[in-house]
Amino acid sequence: MTAFDTSIERNAIEQHTAEPVNAPRIRQPLYAPRRKIFPRRAEGTFRRFKWLVMLITLMIYYVTPWLRWDRGPHAPDQAVLVDMANRRFYFFFVEIWPQEFWLVAGLLVMAGFGLFLVTSVVGRAWCGYACPQTVWVDLFLVVERAIEGDRNARIKLDAAPYDARKLALRVSKHAIWLLIAVATGGAWILYFADAPSLFVGLFTAQAAPIAYITVAVLTATTYVFGGLMREQVCTYMCPWPRIQAAMLDENSLTVTYNDWRGEPRSRHAKKALAAGDAVGDCVDCNACVAVCPMGIDIRDGQQLECITCALCIDACDGVMDKLNRDRGLISYATLADYNQNMALATANGTSAIYPERVRGRDGRLLPGITNVRFTRIVRPRTMVYFAAWSLVGLALLYGLMTRDRLQVNVLHDRNPQYVVLSDGSIRNGYTVKLLNKIPEPRAVVISLEGLPDAAMSAVGINEPASRKLAVTLEPDRLRTLKIYVAQPAAAINGSVQTLRFVVEDPSSFETDSYTASFEAPQP
Repeated sequence: MTAFDTSIERNAIEQHTAEPVNAPRIRQPLYAPRRKIFPRRAEGTFRRFKWLVMLITLMIYYVTPWLRWDRGPHAPDQAVLVDMANRRFYFFFVEIWPQEFWLVAGLLVMAGFGLFLVTSVVGRAWCGYACPQTVWVDLFLVVERAIEGDRNARIKLDAAPYDARKLALRVSKHAIWLLIAVATGGAWILYFADAPSLFVGLFTAQAAPIAYITVAVLTATTYVFGGLMREQVCTYMCPWPRIQAAMLDENSLTVTYNDWRGEPRSRHAKKALAAGDAVGDCVDCNACVAVCPMGIDIRDGQQLECITCALCIDACDGVMDKLNRDRGLISYATLADYNQNMALATANGTSAIYPERVRGRDGRLLPGITNVRFTRIVRPRTMVYFAAWSLVGLALLYGLMTRDRLQVNVLHDRNPQYVVLSDGSIRNGYTVKLLNKIPEPRAVVISLEGLPDAAMSAVGINEPASRKLAVTLEPDRLRTLKIYVAQPAAAINGSVQTLRFVVEDPSSFETDSYTASFEAPQP
């Protein structure tokens, strides 16, 4: 197809009367009233990918509390449960105790390094696809479009005076938004108690007051952030847009308007060509602005508000297809590749952009154009992030696989430190805490090492004093014992001696020990 034929098709491209709400050339004051954004529905690869991510993330959030996981008769069967009452966190086959919260901290560190890695490779992909704010705004927009129509219909409805139809549409939309918000808050609290029981309790007024308060707070925040504030949360409340710049370099992929092939723009290319003017691929249709959920114009360059959702790429690719031009006028690109192509279009910066330098007579891009090279992903910065992420993950895995499931802790009595018995023996008292970290009962043996002539006895265990005690531990419980160790006076060889309490499970051969002191009078 010739350039002249293409210019005829340009006139048939739909022109959108869309203006960015926060472009540099029309920057609003800090306290200016919000200008509503009515994003048009986009169609294309990235939009389909966003649908997929939204479906997966919403399913994970709403379905996970209902998943079951058999841990035996002595532990809850909810797959993911934050058991605040018993101070446990269950995640499928993993059970985390309060003293093992370092595992959760490690996961947060991994998430941080993962976010740095993703940002250094593909910019704010987290913001554009998986951030809860993005996911719920997308969900609310689905409801809005289904009830009020696409962009033009919503703009017209918003400008119209209130009548019965507009009132019915608005009430329906906000009612469904509130139902989604309530479901969001309700799903959250199901992670903190048995989901079926709590679900029934919510509707029978038997749930704890804190459950209703939490649902109310999360309902309000979801409704306000996802339905009313939308892009303002990302622009004014989220700190990540301010931080992400430190994560990017010239080899990071970001959504970019390739003005080296799009400029100069023209809505009337036929007249411009007839006059001998240069004409870029951009027909200034504003489709990229119309679909942007942040209300920006990507042609203004990199902006704090851009969440890299790539919907503008889908919109522009659709226009390029109609013009029989190469896709990618707006695309994921690196600054390094962009600069190389710009140098070609401007003759190394000696002239203005001249699109004919980057495309042949058939209108196609020349072979010398630099396209995205995914090998740039592997570079020192990304390797450092990946190495840090992997090391933290391996450390967590090692810690999880080697952690003790049987622990003993001993506290020596402070007052008195020792007691002299009627036969002259010296007795010390100890508070021994035995922690069983499996959801099954277990029988363990407490042994005394050191002080060969000493013997121990436990309060509540009717056994004669000896160097071993058999103790039964309840599943997933801490048992506290009061143990007395007595040593004949003739065996005392110092005011402070040491001994070890050794706890062993004969069935699993798990052991743990604690070294304590034995106090005696000065010789």
